[in-house]
Amino acid sequence: MSVSRPEPGQDSLDVVAIQLEYDRSEPYSSRIRRVDDLIDDAAGADLVVLPELWAHGGFDYDTWTDRAEPLDGTFLETMSRAAKRNSTWLHAGSIIERENDTASARLWNTSVVFDPDGKIRATYRKIHRFGFSDGEPRLLTAGTEPVSTGLATAAGAETVVGLSTCYDLRFPELYRELVGAGTEVLVIPAAWPRARVEHWTALGRARAIENQTYVVQCNVAGVDGDVALGGHSQIVAPDGTVVAAAGDSADMISATLELGSLRELRRTFPVLADRRLG
Repeated sequence: MSVSRPEPGQDSLDVVAIQLEYDRSEPYSSRIRRVDDLIDDAAGADLVVLPELWAHGGFDYDTWTDRAEPLDGTFLETMSRAAKRNSTWLHAGSIIERENDTASARLWNTSVVFDPDGKIRATYRKIHRFGFSDGEPRLLTAGTEPVSTGLATAAGAETVVGLSTCYDLRFPELYRELVGAGTEVLVIPAAWPRARVEHWTALGRARAIENQTYVVQCNVAGVDGDVALGGHSQIVAPDGTVVAAAGDSADMISATLELGSLRELRRTFPVLADRRLG
């Protein structure tokens, strides 16, 4: 796949979100190689975003313990090389992170962001675990800290990106904290089910409008075991306009985020200054 994008300006950020499909019969190593090639197809973007747990399987609970890796594991080494090879910021989606090699090691659902030199610039351990008494709450430790990171492009644009993952989208207080830390772009990888995909799109627009931020949502499509996934990745402007959207199959979407326009909206319609709580 290739993506046609407008030329970025000094005060803009060129973003690509890669909506993936995978089949559990596809070997783990083959899936990683396939997505590594797709990152090359997005060459030229300032920021490339992948979905939640695309390598480990968002609902493939039985494999999580075996596939879990530390932050210096082989999977993230591959992602590091991809970021460096393409001179791009890469949000590699999330992984099942293992604390260490002991039998009692904790596991997290951890998002990882690489800079264009292939160095890890931010990690975020998912705070809100989906599954109620099963799935993530049973297998994973909850993160405790909101995370944002500065991002600078080769053209000179600078912004702050706030990290969250999938189910976090339902908890607006997290995004208020991120905005308080200077966030202008919210990046949300997910493995969001098709049964609630309308919530996925509506909540993404709501987070953009209420926080006057860009929102980049990158979901998985297809079927993971017996769970149909929703697709419909989208990029939303700070006024709630959807500027790029995918359907319900594998796709790439792209948009140029106009940071100057975001800042002008906040200046001329300063609703964030009227917050009284939190």
